Amino acid sequence: MSSKRVIDVLISGLILVASAPLFALLAVLVVLDSGVPVFFRQERVGKNFKSFRILKFRSMRVSQGGPSVTVGGDSRVTRIGKLLRRTKLDELPQFWNVLRGDMSLVGPRPEVPEYVALQPERYRRVLAVRPGITDPASLRFKDEESLLAASEDPLRYYAEVILPAKLDMSEEYIQTRSLKADFKVLLETALLAVPGAQR
Repeated sequence: MSSKRVIDVLISGLILVASAPLFALLAVLVVLDSGVPVFFRQERVGKNFKSFRILKFRSMRVSQGGPSVTVGGDSRVTRIGKLLRRTKLDELPQFWNVLRGDMSLVGPRPEVPEYVALQPERYRRVLAVRPGITDPASLRFKDEESLLAASEDPLRYYAEVILPAKLDMSEEYIQTRSLKADFKVLLETALLAVPGAQR
């Protein structure tokens, strides 16, 4: 087992145990706000193109169709969902994906199959590593929903502008990754959830 994988397992396990009360609280809030299910599961493409089901706290109304990308002001997002997304707490269940081996703490964010199909050769390189909960592209596009909301055609803008930019950053991450760089990304990601820490 690589040192990166050991760190993934140790940190994910500790966070899941330590955040158990928070998990319970958020689960109750989701149910009170919009019913069940508590979790949102979606197919994503993982390492070596192996599909898995990513896990999040549900932040949208049940049985609401629509695009796979979320635009700022999306009417599908629930009241508690807005808070979960703003604080990134909707991503908390993904530590279970990390523990299972589907994901890493830091790595290129996993995409849905429809967008992977648009850039198969680039994803052949990007998916040589485990996808992650966060990465430099996640930090760069932390306001992605607002960017999409400002576009006349959000789906096209995502496919033609944001996705290629994310892939550029993912390829650069793979070429230069290190444990030190990963810890820096984790720290910056954690600060996003702290009120007043964002500029």
